[in-house]
Amino acid sequence: MKRQLYLWHRWLGIVACLFMALWFVSGVVMLYVGYPKLTTAERLAHLPALPAGCCAELPAQWAEQPLKALRLTSLGEQPYYLLELADGRRVTLDAANGAPLANADAAWALANARQYAGSAALAYQGTLDEDMWTHSRALDSDRPLHRVQVDDAAGTWLYLSGRTGEVVRDASGRERAWNWVGAWLHWLYPLRGGLGFDNGWRTLVIGLSLLGTLMALMGIAVGILRLRLRKPYRSGSCSPYPGGWLRWHHIGGLLFGGVLVLWVFSGLMSMRPWGVTDSRSQIALQQAPLRAADLQLPITTALARLRDETGFDAVELQWQRLAGVTYAVARSADGDSRILEAHTPPARTFSRERLLAAAQAMAPGVSVEDDWQSAYDFHYFAREPQSMYGSQARPLPVLRLRFADAAGTWAYLDPASGTLVASHDRAQRAGRWLFNLLHSWDWQPLLARPLLREGLIIGLSSGGLVIALSGVVLGWRRLRRTLR
Repeated sequence: MKRQLYLWHRWLGIVACLFMALWFVSGVVMLYVGYPKLTTAERLAHLPALPAGCCAELPAQWAEQPLKALRLTSLGEQPYYLLELADGRRVTLDAANGAPLANADAAWALANARQYAGSAALAYQGTLDEDMWTHSRALDSDRPLHRVQVDDAAGTWLYLSGRTGEVVRDASGRERAWNWVGAWLHWLYPLRGGLGFDNGWRTLVIGLSLLGTLMALMGIAVGILRLRLRKPYRSGSCSPYPGGWLRWHHIGGLLFGGVLVLWVFSGLMSMRPWGVTDSRSQIALQQAPLRAADLQLPITTALARLRDETGFDAVELQWQRLAGVTYAVARSADGDSRILEAHTPPARTFSRERLLAAAQAMAPGVSVEDDWQSAYDFHYFAREPQSMYGSQARPLPVLRLRFADAAGTWAYLDPASGTLVASHDRAQRAGRWLFNLLHSWDWQPLLARPLLREGLIIGLSSGGLVIALSGVVLGWRRLRRTLR
């Protein structure tokens, strides 16, 4: 039995240790440089202010349509309505005359890139379905994408929607360079998307993570079996290996093997294998489809009221619904917001009563506990922009709603916009423990002390790298002798 344990650990390690070494190196890079993304703050910062008399009303044929989403924003320095219909189709309308966008071609992409890049020279690089920096499934509805190179100090590439021409991703030269040894490598993206292995990529990552976890557990068992504390070996050491890679592997495994197991296992849980951490909630947290006509507030009036009464320069309006009422949220270039309703002045926030009414509409007949949350905690927290969660808005304060349903659903409503900014049930919170805590150390006391968190992760990653690299060397030597 002991011999089988040694053999399985040895031969599994030949495959797994190489990937583990790559994961440790790339994971440290990801602390500082994340996969390219366009955050809401970046997008808003590049939008011009909407003039008070800029826009006609949405044409009646669209104003009466049930919609999933509706925004008034700027494309090519001009106001446009962006609609997502209830069936998923997307429509782009000139806000001046209601004319639909005929074609989001290269010229249109360059006009939108100019809005984002200012006076920097632009070079159109054609269309693509997917490349190294656009694997995210969130971009699927915008494919094919236009790519434009910006001649700026950052060496930026812009990716623009093939449906609307809107900028949907930016990737600086620094992000692209570091991601070759960062997220692109960590997530095994060479085997995803454009290389034709997308369907098997998820299975491969799950399989390698299982393999690595099993190999590391066996290694800890082997390391303990080979350790002598009461009766040392002839050399006087507790380890049978006097020096070299074998000793590094043995001692390193004893010191850092537990952390290695937790990191590889939590990486497995990031893939939500077999749906074990998928949501079981039956509560319909999304609001019913909205209709623009329900707002009953002319656009010209809304924009004039914002500027005249509050001095607020809106760069974007977004239509939303809360407890059966349609309203608009105006946002400025710095991310500030105002709520617009038909018969009330622009407001900064909704009242608690309005938000609770929305909670009851989400789950009729289900009791709910509510409390204002003014600080981050274990389940609701913000991450730095370069992290994989850096694009997710996590405003404070929020109204936390805890529903008494079978799945234990929690929801968070932003009083500044009425938006559902986060939700999770009991299974998803378990996944939070098994992935975010164990893998990224997303624990509020550490997130509040970034230098301590980074130092611990780098130090323990170095220990894991010693185990993995020594395993690679030992595995290669054994494999070479076997082949001979």
